[in-house]
Amino acid sequence: MTALGFACTGVRSDPYAAGPTLVFRLRITAPADTRVHALALQVQLRIEPVRRPYGEAEGGRLADLFGGRERWATTLNPIQFATVPLLVPGFTGETEIDLAVPCTYDQDVASARYFRALDGGEVPLLLLFSGTAFAGPGGFQVSPVPWDREARVRMPVRVWREAIDRHFPGSGWLRLPEDTMAELLAYRSRRALPSWEATVRELLTAAAIGEGAR
Repeated sequence: MTALGFACTGVRSDPYAAGPTLVFRLRITAPADTRVHALALQVQLRIEPVRRPYGEAEGGRLADLFGGRERWATTLNPIQFATVPLLVPGFTGETEIDLAVPCTYDQDVASARYFRALDGGEVPLLLLFSGTAFAGPGGFQVSPVPWDREARVRMPVRVWREAIDRHFPGSGWLRLPEDTMAELLAYRSRRALPSWEATVRELLTAAAIGEGAR
């Protein structure tokens, strides 16, 4: 089946998900006379950084991903966001379905660092579709979904922030190796510091004093 078409008509955050989740509304079309019994899809989502402008502050925060602006002509490459399976029930002609995409606030993940660096505007996303189509009258035929099926959408940055803020309001988190965590815990205990925030702030203050002295 080569005539399947895909479009993304919108994206929103899911207020009831157990973790930060974005919901993409997909419209799938097939020839009017073709009965699609089911689609087993893999949807790959990519960020296309080259398709939007960046303010000065955003550019500074993106330097660890893309380097300085003088290098952006060659470094603004697509960033992998997620790959999500999706089973689409049977339809004839056209159907719409939600694609739920979990998000991470892990700053070791390039997509999370990219989203967090933006002050506003929209994120240009490319959705790539592959998988298997089960279609045909009476019984069904099995055929691959062509690899060139894709859809683009511009997601408002505020939608990602809504999804994250529902679970990490006004905060973030870092993943550290166990030995580093053990050292931090020992430091916090020795200094009788009341929280992790106080621990990190004391270390940052000491570092700033050290840099000033040099």
